[in-house]
Amino acid sequence: MSTASDEGERARPLLSLRGINMTFGGVRALKNVSFEVMPGEVHCLAGENGSGKSTLIKVISGVYKPAAGAEIVFDGEAIPHMTPGMAQARGIQIIWQDLALFAEMSVAENIAFQTLSGARPRLVNYAAIRRIAEEALARLGVSLDVDRPLKDYAIAQRQIVAIARALVGEARIVFMDEPTASLTQSETDHLLAIVHNLSASGVAVVFVSHRLAEVLEISARITVLRDGALVGVYPVEGMTQSKITELMTGRTFDQGTRARDVSHNPVMLSVNNLSRSGEFSDISFELRRGETLGITGLLGSGRTELALTLFGMRRPASGTITLSGKPVRFASNREAIAAGVAYLSEDRLALGLNQPQSIADNLVMASLNRILSGRLISPEKKRSLVARWIADLSVKIGRQDDAISTLSGGNQQRVAIAKWLATDPKVLILDSPTVGVDVGARAGIFEIVARLAEAGLAIILISDEVPEVYFNADRVIHMEKGRIADVYDPHATTLKDLEAAVYA
Repeated sequence: MSTASDEGERARPLLSLRGINMTFGGVRALKNVSFEVMPGEVHCLAGENGSGKSTLIKVISGVYKPAAGAEIVFDGEAIPHMTPGMAQARGIQIIWQDLALFAEMSVAENIAFQTLSGARPRLVNYAAIRRIAEEALARLGVSLDVDRPLKDYAIAQRQIVAIARALVGEARIVFMDEPTASLTQSETDHLLAIVHNLSASGVAVVFVSHRLAEVLEISARITVLRDGALVGVYPVEGMTQSKITELMTGRTFDQGTRARDVSHNPVMLSVNNLSRSGEFSDISFELRRGETLGITGLLGSGRTELALTLFGMRRPASGTITLSGKPVRFASNREAIAAGVAYLSEDRLALGLNQPQSIADNLVMASLNRILSGRLISPEKKRSLVARWIADLSVKIGRQDDAISTLSGGNQQRVAIAKWLATDPKVLILDSPTVGVDVGARAGIFEIVARLAEAGLAIILISDEVPEVYFNADRVIHMEKGRIADVYDPHATTLKDLEAAVYA
């Protein structure tokens, strides 16, 4: 029989913060923020880039010390100032977007890393490390070869390794920062199932994600931040993606389809029976001037492999590619760029941009021939080119010479797009252009896409998020197991039917 004290114990938050203020260089990053999480709860922390989410997490994990007057209570214990050691001892675990794992070490060593560290050197017990790793993975219902180097595994498996490491740390609350940003839909579904299992076992999970559909699927409550201030805490029941978007940004966004009839426009790119062994087969389609052609599909559908082949990074085994009426067979991406094909990679951090380099250097990286004076780079031409595209794409920057890493994800992506627009392409391939970008910035990127298409640029928009291609493309190709399963007109089908076809 439950008692009144039992009810009070169950109702007590596991983590509670009140009056959190943080200031950096005169800028208030957090403004009197309150936040709480219940035991075993899946709680979403939502907000645009720069809203204060990461700063709040760093306060909770002891990285930052908030201004005087803050109140932090964990499991009924008041903590004047949390330190990283105190946070770990209490089971507060953070899984950052970059995972902070060691690629050269084995899966077992990554999972049991905390058991290897200490004040004094000692012999490593590899048998114990393997046992710890296997037990942690078993809790997640996952089987991996714990002796293999982590670098052998894809991002989805690395994400699981990071969660397993948190469990070894006797996690009571786990913060997941954009855990699905680089995952396909099927991988995301698996991760969300793991989150459900963690919650059922009593571990609280704070989920940070720009993918609002999964926020609604996984969370019980949503805390929304905007410009460092608390907007409110809301139950998921009755909440919609458009309502969350409005709360996060203070703006509403048009969710109507953009599809246009461009059948009268001349063909810019023609692909006929294109095949590459083990990746895709018999791919045929036409892309017209000013058209945005969407391509979607699950893991293994061959979307990115097709894009890399069109960009000259891989060679087809058979089939033909025709650009502006002329057959082409690119031996390299340099030849593709020279012919007028541009490709925005799905991996902005590793392949799209060079993080330590400046905004200006990143933007001109693919178009150096346009800023030469003789055989040397002209600083004046460079500044002019950068200024033009920064203004045209409304990129928010301080100085051109600032490192690209100083920009938000949305502004970094605009620079990445500008880098390829500066090459004056005929065809622009956008591979998952909104990965790691918040909802407000996403809308801005798709406004850019629509404007470019209106100006006559032929665009291939690749995404595993069906709503992105449904609302922003003129036609949608569904790829499945390396083949074209069907082609859809957004005006002639519903989003629900397209999602059912892709996710079936």
